[in-house]
Amino acid sequence: MNKETLELEKSEVQVVEGEFINIKHSSIRSVDGGHIEMEKVCAVTIDGEQADIMQSAVCVARAEALNMKNCVNVLSVTGRASLNSSCSLVTLAGKGIDEVNRSNVGVMVSNNIHAENTSALIMVANNVSGNVKTFMDWRSALAFGAAFGGVFGLIKILSKK
Repeated sequence: MNKETLELEKSEVQVVEGEFINIKHSSIRSVDGGHIEMEKVCAVTIDGEQADIMQSAVCVARAEALNMKNCVNVLSVTGRASLNSSCSLVTLAGKGIDEVNRSNVGVMVSNNIHAENTSALIMVANNVSGNVKTFMDWRSALAFGAAFGGVFGLIKILSKK
C-alpha cells in the first residue's frame, strides 16, 4: 500500500487502495486502506483499520475502529464503533460500541454498549448503559425465534401429508 495520502473529490471510482485515504463527494465500489476519511460518499464496501465516515451511505463497513456521523449503513463489522445521528441495519462490534447517539439501529451486538436517545430492534450485549429503546432483548428474540421455528416446523410437517 501507498504511504502517501490519497485524496479524491467528485469522482466515480471502482477500487481505491492506500494507507491514508480522504474521499469527498464521490461514489466508490470498494475502499481498502489504513485510515479512511469519507464525507458525502456512497460506497459499497469499506475495509480499513480506522474509518471516519460523515454524511455518507455505506453497504458493508469493516474496520478496527469505525466512527459514523449522519450516515446510513447496512452492515458494519468492527472492533469499536461510534454512531452519531446515523442509521444502521446491523452493527457488530467485538470490543464495544462506545457511543450511539440519536441513532436508529436494527441489530446491535457487542460486549459493551453506551447509547443515548437511540432506538434498536434487537440488542445483544453484556453491559448496556444510557437511554436506549429496544423492541426485543435477547430473551424476547429467543422466544420469537422458538415460536417462529415451531410454527414453521409444524407447517412443514403438515404440508408433507
